[in-house]
Amino acid sequence: MLDKINFEIKERARAVAEEVVRPLASEHDKKQEYPWKVKEALAESGLLKTWIPKEYGGDGLGSVNLCLVVEELSRACGGVGVMFAVNALGSYPIILGGRQDQKEKWLPKIANGEKLISFALSEKLAGSNASDLKTLISKKGEEYIINGDKKWNTNGGVAHYYSVFGVTNPNQVGKPSAISAVIVEKGTDGFEIGKEEDKMGIRCVPVRELYFRNCSVPEWNLLGESEGKGFKIAMETLDHARPGVAAQALGCAQGAFEYASRFASRRRQFGQPIQNHQAIGFLLADMSTRIEAARQLVYESARMIDAADKDPSLKAKANKMAAQGKLFATDTAMWVTTEAVQIFGGYGFMKDYPVEKYMRDAKITQIYEGTNQIQRLVVSRHVAREATSLKFLDQFIPSIDQWIPDELLKEGS
Repeated sequence: MLDKINFEIKERARAVAEEVVRPLASEHDKKQEYPWKVKEALAESGLLKTWIPKEYGGDGLGSVNLCLVVEELSRACGGVGVMFAVNALGSYPIILGGRQDQKEKWLPKIANGEKLISFALSEKLAGSNASDLKTLISKKGEEYIINGDKKWNTNGGVAHYYSVFGVTNPNQVGKPSAISAVIVEKGTDGFEIGKEEDKMGIRCVPVRELYFRNCSVPEWNLLGESEGKGFKIAMETLDHARPGVAAQALGCAQGAFEYASRFASRRRQFGQPIQNHQAIGFLLADMSTRIEAARQLVYESARMIDAADKDPSLKAKANKMAAQGKLFATDTAMWVTTEAVQIFGGYGFMKDYPVEKYMRDAKITQIYEGTNQIQRLVVSRHVAREATSLKFLDQFIPSIDQWIPDELLKEGS
């Protein structure tokens, strides 16, 4: 059950979404420009404090409340949902892997909205295989020198801080132990903001390439107590962030469904509203049902992430549920938003109306922060491991043991 503070956060997020986000969504989508007015409204409302621990200027409300905010914002604009959530994605490496003095320096400014942050992991040749990074982070005296390129950097250019992952041990390239993470501040010599992508959806938040050419940062900026911790930090970060992506998808699905439901109640064909025709009525019923099923899985996965922060024995289950929530919610969002366009008919195909934008915004949720193919891989591996605990069922299923003649065994050997 959601407690009182959950509802207060939800209401605050909905107020920003309806008063500021929805009226500006179409304009920022067309112009592909960052919605600074929305960012200021989020800062003034205190919502940027949601996931930051209390001791560093935040509200310490965890993944569940982060998801509540992301869903409400995405219900009005999927792009704004990720614009908000990417600050959590970028700051989780500090929260999960940073030292106390690093947290004290960077997190309070993120919490009060003074600074934005981004997450720089992907490269042109390293997407789903995040251990195959080519960016080098070389130790030189009391500094780290960064050389390489980063791709698909959400918040690129507008962010002030960047959580950058690269190889500190070239002899271990391709292995998790080779990877470390550092914080790079915008304006650092040798750090250049590159190409801006012209995107299908989430157009209000920039996605840029990042170039590092002998970029020097203090040794102090290394996250963690030693090198080689970056891959673990990245994977734990993605576990914490995936419920947020799922919530973005959930909001897109809910927003598109509401438009479709209202349109179907007003659009008349054959003498009655199209919602009264079984083809449309059943479709709306299925949309509503899948959205609610996704909502329960998304918020349960977020609760499990929060629980695992207190009890490490739950991390495996949290990893599985984060993948399941992201997988199911994002597939649901793509289906729901596509069917919402169908219900609008010709109007749905036109940019005059908002429903086609929901479909465009929803698509990326199946791709970033771990493609849904990778999520299925994660879940399938958990299922395979869990099957070993079901040996008590062997007596009820066909035996796989078979007698083989000794001479055939010898030939086989």
